[in-house]
Amino acid sequence: MTTTSPTAQSAQNSSVPPRLSELVDRHREVIDQAVAAIGSREFYSRYPESPSPRVYGEDAARAGEAAYSAHLGKRYEALADQPAPAGWVGSEVSPYGPELGITYPHYGEGDLDELLAAVRAAVPAWRDAGAQARAAMCVEIIDRINARSFEMAHSVMHTTGQAFVMAFQAAGPHAQDRALEAVAYALVEQRRVPEQVVWSKPGKGEPLTMTKRFHIVPRGIGLVIGCNTFPTWNSYPGLFASLATGNGVVVKPHPRAVLPLAITVEIAREVLRENGFDPNLVVLAAEEDGEGLAKPLALRPEIGIIDYTGGPTFGTWLERNAHQAVVYTEKAGLNTVVVDSTDNLKGLTSNLAFSFSLYSGQMCTAPQNVYVPRGGVDTDQGHLSFDEFAEALATAVQKLTGDDAKAVGILGAAVNRDIVSRADGAGSLGRAVLPSRSVTHPDFPDATVRTPALVAVDASDEAYLSECFGPVAFLIATDSTAESLKRFVETVREHGAMTASVYSSDESVLDAAEQAAMDAGVALSMNLTGGVFVNQSAAFSDFHGTGANPAANATLTDGHYVSGRFRVVQSRRHA
Repeated sequence: MTTTSPTAQSAQNSSVPPRLSELVDRHREVIDQAVAAIGSREFYSRYPESPSPRVYGEDAARAGEAAYSAHLGKRYEALADQPAPAGWVGSEVSPYGPELGITYPHYGEGDLDELLAAVRAAVPAWRDAGAQARAAMCVEIIDRINARSFEMAHSVMHTTGQAFVMAFQAAGPHAQDRALEAVAYALVEQRRVPEQVVWSKPGKGEPLTMTKRFHIVPRGIGLVIGCNTFPTWNSYPGLFASLATGNGVVVKPHPRAVLPLAITVEIAREVLRENGFDPNLVVLAAEEDGEGLAKPLALRPEIGIIDYTGGPTFGTWLERNAHQAVVYTEKAGLNTVVVDSTDNLKGLTSNLAFSFSLYSGQMCTAPQNVYVPRGGVDTDQGHLSFDEFAEALATAVQKLTGDDAKAVGILGAAVNRDIVSRADGAGSLGRAVLPSRSVTHPDFPDATVRTPALVAVDASDEAYLSECFGPVAFLIATDSTAESLKRFVETVREHGAMTASVYSSDESVLDAAEQAAMDAGVALSMNLTGGVFVNQSAAFSDFHGTGANPAANATLTDGHYVSGRFRVVQSRRHA
């Protein structure tokens, strides 16, 4: 029989250093709420998504824009105290036109010894602080990031091309909620291990009795490889999951989207310093565009965890080569829509039009492949042929994006020339149902903005069998809904997908689609015709990615995503 001591049921490393007790007490309620939310999967949000002055203060918007502007054309001096950089580097240009002119501490491959040694030296005190104190520290960091949400929104807008409101919501409160979600999962997983037990094994004589202690130890330095399109939303879960489980973190931003993560690292270092920890626990490793620092960093023996979002080529390289680390990747996929029938044609077309148009399709969750029976679909407006349905969808896109001044608030700007080339060349991939058109931004005349292109192809074609990242969607003619579902499963199994959607007024089709989604290993949305879109996922409720198809090997966020970031080392002695 095994018994536990009276204190062994408490959280791992529950004794909090005195200097942190106030911080732990201050954030205890929100941590408890977050832990409850990941268990219930009901609506919960810590950080309001509305940029309203009533929420963030009358001067918040003006102060945030001024704070962003103050960075332009200067060194990012708040990070000047990082371990000796080789120099300063920066080449960010806003997709809306202006050059940012900001430079950051630069580390080349030859500078990594000193940088990583500094991170490793900061880890023991952080490890020994315990899970509860680390969680509270992470919440403090996230709260301070939230207080700078307007500054962050301008920073993300001008590094990614997102429209301002989207940048505020997705890069601000939504990313912050995902960060808190990761912290909650990290705490729950660490709490599964008792801190100390008295182990007693009955025998013929006196029982064998031992005292056993279980220590949570970090796996190694975490490497977060940022992406250009969603530098905070995609980086925060890994960053905070690694911190909360005791690891130091190197943040390697995309060279064209450094500022949002520089702000993040600045705040993290500030909170660490104020609470008696070495700020070098979190560092920024900026590089020249095209320098390729991620590869040598990823192979360093000190790196125990890698978080990556981006293209499949480098993601697959990381999975195959960074053997010393646990690697979490989110890569490309063929996000799929199956259209069978609908009792709300206007809602369907409006919803899909917005999903195609939001941030010009530059989202890992944006739909690309729309399967439609070549014989057409039944709707509340009568039976529509394939071409009639395609025209209805094209009309919805045109209505949504027809006014340039309004459209730019949805479309944002193209993040790079590849996006523009795909949109402009979409007509060569099939029959152009709706060509992409150029939109003039009323405030940023140098911005490159494109509306979605809709292309009709046959299921036997191959154009739709690779990701066409950006504002391009394929309408794919199939023999039947059964064939649509079959091709959906096959393409997702082979190429991956982050999202899938189905429209049908037939319950048996919806059931078949749900089974197909389970077979393919992808999250499914059914009959979205209102204010919820397949592109979007809610922290604390929706899982982002499944880890069950090639598009991602992990889920944001679940227990598996955090449990590999720490190990348990036990010690035992006779009682």
